[in-house]
Amino acid sequence: MDDQNKNLILATVLSFLVITGWMIMFPPAQPDPAAISDAQPAAQTQSDTAPSTAAETTAQTTVDVSAAQADIPRVQIDTPELQGSISLLGGRIDDLKLKSYREDLSPESDIVTLLRPVGERESYYALYGWTPGGQTALEDVPGPKTLWSVESGTTLSPDQSIVLRWDNAKGLTFRREISVDENFMFSIEQSVENNSEKTHRMAPYGVLARHGEPSDQKGFFILHEGVIRQIDGELEESDYSDVADLDYDDREGARADVAQVEENGWVGFTDHYWMTTLVPDPGQPFTSVVRYAEKADIYQTQIRMRATDIAPGESASVKTHLFAGAKEWETIRAYQSDDGIQNFIDSIDWGWFFFLTKPIFAVLHWLNALIGNMGWAIIGLTIVIKAILFPLAYKSYVSMAKMKELQPEMEKIKERAGDDRAKVQQEMMALYKKEKVNPASGCLPILLQIPIFFSLYKVIFVTLELRHAPWIGWINDLSAPDPSSILNLFGLLPYAAPSPESFLAIISLGVLPILLGISMWLQQKLNPAPTDATQAMIFAWMPWVFMFMLGGFASGLVVYWIANNTITFIQQYTIMRSHGHKPDVLGNVLKSFKRSPKDAK
Repeated sequence: MDDQNKNLILATVLSFLVITGWMIMFPPAQPDPAAISDAQPAAQTQSDTAPSTAAETTAQTTVDVSAAQADIPRVQIDTPELQGSISLLGGRIDDLKLKSYREDLSPESDIVTLLRPVGERESYYALYGWTPGGQTALEDVPGPKTLWSVESGTTLSPDQSIVLRWDNAKGLTFRREISVDENFMFSIEQSVENNSEKTHRMAPYGVLARHGEPSDQKGFFILHEGVIRQIDGELEESDYSDVADLDYDDREGARADVAQVEENGWVGFTDHYWMTTLVPDPGQPFTSVVRYAEKADIYQTQIRMRATDIAPGESASVKTHLFAGAKEWETIRAYQSDDGIQNFIDSIDWGWFFFLTKPIFAVLHWLNALIGNMGWAIIGLTIVIKAILFPLAYKSYVSMAKMKELQPEMEKIKERAGDDRAKVQQEMMALYKKEKVNPASGCLPILLQIPIFFSLYKVIFVTLELRHAPWIGWINDLSAPDPSSILNLFGLLPYAAPSPESFLAIISLGVLPILLGISMWLQQKLNPAPTDATQAMIFAWMPWVFMFMLGGFASGLVVYWIANNTITFIQQYTIMRSHGHKPDVLGNVLKSFKRSPKDAK
């Protein structure tokens, strides 16, 4: 490997170090928790699909819902995955917890809370109703203040739906049938029966309301948190700051973005691992709305269905869906394939390298199902990736072996040419051409590893399946850094390791980062140290720099890197031996202890 080749490798690796270091040392600042408002959002304003004379109900509804919460009857929700309740005030789904997920790893930790009623901190709920039009008055249709009664059902479960009923005392009877499957999908069928003597015009709607920004946002640039929606095949993602900066819409009475969906779409809020999404039936046109009521500090996503005229003696109904739960890959994929929810799998933030992250996770998920342990699945994934890249790696290692064989000839060329660098390069190129050696071939495997590394980092960071996934022994969460620490001799000393927020965390190396540094160091020892003193020094420090830099990364990523280094070492050693070059690993190790990089000549 000549100096130009070494410089190219150095530039690539150092660029990787800079990018990775910047990600770790300078993440975006965490946003301050937004002020929480008790203001009540409602369904909203007139749109192209709503009746032309619709009355507008704004986010500043004056009813004090929070004061009355204790006296409002509720219907319980109990499914294999969910527990909570539905408030009969507005018929809102506003109390929901995820049974299979806890806030942290401790056994006594609370299960994850997804939705919260008005009056609690960071209220978050789903609300449904009808927007009136024509000669129909606002008080003739149910809204956020409507107190519903239970017509049938006792507890909402996969085996039992509930039906809510409200009569307006003017001949209109409204029903809302709510059902839920065994996972996270609710179905809401809104119907109205007209027993009056006049025609009524109205349009059904669904609203997701979030009071203030969530305080537990990660605020990391590789993860989208905020509004997500699909509009006829086009995915749109908006951070909370983007929504707050929308232009003010006079018709909406708030900052808003209104879009028409002709065939397929959905809209909602996505967090790191959880999501709520309003989903009309495929093929059903609707208006997709993103709103921000600045004074009340309330974010909303809405679906507004087209208005209909209901003649005396007739009825009308519309069915929509609400996803409220965990972003489990297999579950969401099933909703996309079985229920026809277009591109629903893209609610998981696959990023710019989606063409890598999606197949990487698919293989990882398959291996995990086969092996039963995500840590071993990561090692299996590493083997698969190395097998796919082996033909390229083989050519690279063969070329590197030939370069080693040409080392004496290259040294003679340098001695003959002296300080004439142009002559050195000319004769080197002639030598490469004669021996059919490509000096740059050794760089390609390194270049390919960078997007794969970032893609796996993305997969481990954003996918729920890695959260709280154990591997062996002390590694009980592959999405978190190695919890062991050299500062307490990996648990032998009677005090805890420094917390991640401590200034000592950067030197509190766990077992896995140390193994990573050693594996990189041993991989270097397949070759003698570079003759250039500067290069020798950089290469000598590189494993230990990586060890500290990746010490705070997810354990799963470090496991991948250790496995990758180990397999690369075995491949390179075997191929070099097969071509007559015997790497003196032990000798190179001993030399590194006998002299410093400064002594390299």
